[in-house]
Amino acid sequence: MNTSNIIIPKNFAVDEASDFREEIILLINKGERDFTLNFSECTFIDSTGLGVLVSIYKKCEEINANLKLHSINSQVMRIFELTRLDKVFNIK
Repeated sequence: MNTSNIIIPKNFAVDEASDFREEIILLINKGERDFTLNFSECTFIDSTGLGVLVSIYKKCEEINANLKLHSINSQVMRIFELTRLDKVFNIK
């Protein structure tokens, strides 16, 4: 199984989140079912970015796809913890 490794941009906000959503949907439509999101460059995420991640998570659940997040720095991880999304996502 191929894994799509996707680097999350430094500022994961409105514009970047929209592009990200389109990229993932395109990959899903091509049959990809294994996604790893690399947050090593991401230092900021807003509610739009979180919303896009949640919608992608739900889509992956619907089609039995795998979604993993990794290399989240402490500042961004704090946002996941405050929103309790750290309990939802598979974070390594």
